[in-house]
This record gives sequence, structure tokens and C-alpha cells, in this order.
Amino acid sequence: MFLITPVVQAPALARISLPPKPLLTWTGRASWYGVSFHGRETAFGETYDMNAMTAAHAYLPVGSIIRVTALRTGRSRVVRINDRGPYFPGRELDLSFRAATQLGIIDSGVARVRIELLEVPHGHWTPKQNGE
Repeated sequence: MFLITPVVQAPALARISLPPKPLLTWTGRASWYGVSFHGRETAFGETYDMNAMTAAHAYLPVGSIIRVTALRTGRSRVVRINDRGPYFPGRELDLSFRAATQLGIIDSGVARVRIELLEVPHGHWTPKQNGE
């Protein structure tokens, strides 16, 4: 008895996936928050998980996706905005413990970062709407 299965062919040319082009890019200072907030409710009603790849920002809409690059380490990670903050002058982002660990900024506590806005939830502001 023979089993006949369909043959799946790969495309003739594989496409290389490039990182998404940012809607907006800027630099700032990022800090992190962890254990004392773990399990507590964020400003948007989500339960804060210090082991998730998330961040708090003062005005980006909840669900926005950003790429954060630590300028000292050169490490880059994609995180989702799920909280408001930071509430300390001169800071742009509060990263989750996991995101800060992967970026290599846990020991310093605060670091210079490049922030690239990759995606905002449908129906929210984008720089293109303002002609920027």
C-alpha cells in the first residue's frame, strides 16, 4: 500500500523580511519597574507582568508597538505600550523588568535609548495624519 501526499513547493524566490519602517523616531531616557508593581493594575486596566515585553509611556496610545534600542549596549527589543508613565522628570519610558534586562540596562537603572514608533492601534494618531 502506498500513501500519496501532495508535494509542497517553496516559492522560486524567498523574500527577506525587513524590519518595519518607523512612523517616528526619537531619543530619550528610559528606566524600568519590576517587583513592586508586578500583578498590579496598569493605567489601562491590564495586569502588569514584569516578565512581559511592555513599557509605560506618557502619551502613546495603549497597544502601540515600539522598538527600543539602548544606545550604550546597542541591544534592541520590540515592546508594547500598556501603561502610563514614567512619572519622573526627564524620562521617556518605563520598561518592564524583562525588557530592561534584555536591553542590558538593569544595573544602570536609567539609560539613553532610541525609540521607534512602529505601530499604533487602528483609529489613533499617526505622524502621517499631521503631514509630518
